[in-house]
Parts: sequence; structure tokens; C-alpha cells
Amino acid sequence: MLRGSGNFARFCITLLLITLPAIAQDEFSLRIAYGKSDQNDLGEIISMQPSAHPSNTAVVGVEGGMLIDSNFYGLQLWLKGGVNRFLENGYRDDFHEMTLYLKLYYHLYMFRIGLGDGISYASNIPYVEELEAQSENDNNSYALNYLEISLDLDIGELIGYNLLNRTYVGYALKHRSGAYGLINGVKRGGSNYNMFYIERDF
Repeated sequence: MLRGSGNFARFCITLLLITLPAIAQDEFSLRIAYGKSDQNDLGEIISMQPSAHPSNTAVVGVEGGMLIDSNFYGLQLWLKGGVNRFLENGYRDDFHEMTLYLKLYYHLYMFRIGLGDGISYASNIPYVEELEAQSENDNNSYALNYLEISLDLDIGELIGYNLLNRTYVGYALKHRSGAYGLINGVKRGGSNYNMFYIERDF
């Protein structure tokens, strides 16, 4: 949990879950994703310098979404939540993670660029995060900030098949961190996963 602010965090999440569905626009999404851990940091991956982590750990998950606003300053605003399974490649038992976050999408022709931010809670510490904390003399936490950056393509529009419109294939950078020490004293630790997914809006 969020040290020193656990009750406030739970209150905010509860308030979010209660109020946002009341203004939702009755559009939903479902996503299935799989990804591999990366040993480079967020900035390096964004600048097109990914590097697979030697541990070869992975993550697989399913996520649902609810459209909150179709024109939020020209962007789409979604509430997203999911359950992921960290596949630890024998370094420890596999375990689950839950995410809850808000995500903005910018549409450009048949492409979407997405940016999400929220909370991740894992039932154990991912092996790659433990290694990162040891190398940085940092802390670990089950609860961390969740950041996601994505780029996907509407395959229905690409091939001109209406039944597949709003079916997306894409890439997402999955990032857990302590937001430079704001969460449980985790200053430089965390993890990054390069995920590939298929998502359907309906």
C-alpha cells in the first residue's frame, strides 16, 4: 500500500470508481497483451533503445476500459483496469498484478497514440525490480505508480473491412516506478516491459 497515505489512496480509487461510470459514454474496450521485461530505463526505451532483460521474464494480462469523454480537449479519455500475471521464469513463483489508470488517446488517421497514468499493485515484487533496487540501493514496493505509453493501428481501417473497425494491434511500454520517491521511497527502482497487444472497442 501507499505508505502514510493508504487510506487517502483507497478513498480516491473508490471515488473514481463510483463517479466516473456515471458520466461514462457507454463505450468499452477489451485488451489482451503479452510482453517481455527490458533492462533499460524509460527514457532509453522511448528513444528507441530497448534491450531485453537477461532474466527473460515476462507479463501477460487482460484489461477492460470505459470511455469517459470522447472530446477531452480534443482527446479521448478512458478509465482502464486490468489483471496481469508476471511470469518470473523460475526466479520465483509467478504472481498477479492489478492496474487502475486513466488513459488519453490522440487519433491520427488509423493510428492512436496513448498515454496512461495510475496505480499498479502487485502481490509480489517482480524479479527485475528487485535487481534494480539492489543495484541502485533503493527500496521496493508492491504498490507503485503505473505509466503506460502506447501506439496502435486500427486494422479494420487498414484493410478496409468494417467488421474489424476499432480493432487495434499495437505496442505498449508498461512502466512501474516510485515516481522519484513519491511512493514508498522508491526513487530509482521499478520495471519496464515491452508489450504487444490486440484490443477491441465496442
